[in-house]
Amino acid sequence: QVRLVESGGGLVQAGGSLRLSCAASVRRFSSYAMGWYRQASGKQRELVASVYLDGSTTYVDSVKGRFTISRDNAKNTVYLQMNSLKPEDTGVYYCNKVAPVEAWGQGTLVTVSS
Repeated sequence: QVRLVESGGGLVQAGGSLRLSCAASVRRFSSYAMGWYRQASGKQRELVASVYLDGSTTYVDSVKGRFTISRDNAKNTVYLQMNSLKPEDTGVYYCNKVAPVEAWGQGTLVTVSS
């Protein structure tokens, strides 16, 4: 059974930084592309950053140059370093496979104040 546990969220002022972590109990974790998703209030969940098997990464335009996704296959963990945070980055952040997704974890709330 897959379990995803996100942590590291919090309240931060605009311009600040946070580092999110996701512990994934996924068999053959290193065989899957993993991503960080964001769901703002009243909006659909969106994929904001992905890391692939070869270590390559992709980002949605709104976070390029500010967010960095990484993975540690030995620890079955995915990270999201978020710098220069903006109020529009506020939301609940989830990690999951890129596709197909597994059951969602509880997410971690990021609130960026202006």
